[in-house]
Amino acid sequence: MNEEWKGLSLAELIDLLEPVPEPAPVSMAPQTIGWVWLGLIMFVLVAALVWHLLQRWRRNAYRRAALAELAHSAPDASSLALLVRRTALAAYPRSSVASLFGETWLAFLDKAYGGSGFCNGPGKVLATAPYQGETTDEPLRQLVKEWIEKHRNELPDA
Repeated sequence: MNEEWKGLSLAELIDLLEPVPEPAPVSMAPQTIGWVWLGLIMFVLVAALVWHLLQRWRRNAYRRAALAELAHSAPDASSLALLVRRTALAAYPRSSVASLFGETWLAFLDKAYGGSGFCNGPGKVLATAPYQGETTDEPLRQLVKEWIEKHRNELPDA
C-alpha cells in the first residue's frame, strides 16, 4: 500500500478513486439491413391500411348523411320514400335507379340489402307514399334505417 494512503478512512480512500468511464452510447440504428426492410414494409402496410380505411370512410359519407337525416326526418312515409330514393341515387348509377318505380323499385330495394321487408313487409308503402300523405310507423323507419346501413354498393342482379 502506498505510504500517503496510510491513516485515511475508507470514505477518504473511496474519494481518491477515479470514476468509471462512461460506456459509448448504444446506437438506435438497426444493425442489419433486414430490419430496415422490415420497417419499410411495415410502414407501407400501415399506410395502405390507413388509406383503405380513409377511402371506405369517404365512400360511406352518404350513408352517414342519410342516417342523420333519418334521425331528424318528419314522421311521414313520403319523406322516408324520398330519403331512400336519394340514398339509392347516391349509391348506384342514376341510369339504373332513377327509372324504377312500384314493385320493381321495391324488389330492387330488397335485393340491395338481402331482405324482403319492402316487397312483403312494412316497406310496401314506399311504392305509393310519394303520392299519398300517409303517416309512418316505427317498423318502416327501422326498415329504412336497416336498408341504409346494410345495402351493398354493387348493383343487385335483376
